[in-house]
Amino acid sequence: MEQHNGYIVREGAPFIVGLGILTVALSWMGFKGVAVVAFAAMLFVVFFFRNPERTIPGEKGLLVSPADGRIMKVEEVQLDGLLKGRFWKVSIFMNVFNVHVNRAPYAGRVEKIEYHSGKFLSANLDKASADNEKNGVLIRTEEGKAFLTVQIAGLIARRIVCWIGEGMEVVRGQRFGLICFGSRLEVVLPLESKILVQAGQKVRAGETPIGYL
Repeated sequence: MEQHNGYIVREGAPFIVGLGILTVALSWMGFKGVAVVAFAAMLFVVFFFRNPERTIPGEKGLLVSPADGRIMKVEEVQLDGLLKGRFWKVSIFMNVFNVHVNRAPYAGRVEKIEYHSGKFLSANLDKASADNEKNGVLIRTEEGKAFLTVQIAGLIARRIVCWIGEGMEVVRGQRFGLICFGSRLEVVLPLESKILVQAGQKVRAGETPIGYL
């Protein structure tokens, strides 16, 4: 059973509680104007760490978007890392107003998770894919096909969270992590996959179809 449901993800609690205490303290000390700013910041953090339910499609072979946001690019790439060879790569940019909870595009077994430290360039830059801090999650389906989902930190994002581990079984649309405050997600698929999205398209995690394996 998924352990990360609830309207707010637990990673947001320290920020929300801290800003709440600051708001009360500032108000008690008579700094009403600053207290209003702190309260507004707390409301934004509550909004940022929201964790809505989604209706997950059940069609066999269909992959869903791992993130809310906008499709930046769909391209054919050559890789030499967790996956080797030529693949389709779908890049998704999340701004600070998007839901930042990430979801598994398809069901399978987590074969490998690989974290790389790096820079914090703006996530909408192409070089952010190679240079920024990232966390790659390789999943293999029961049919033996492998796909890769990569969480990439951005200019403001300074924390990548991954709730799953190697050897775990995940289902399509399952929450598996988040990236705090603006970031980028990439999905790497076999070349024989059928891609259903294009640059500029808005997507919703767990709901929007992005392709067929």
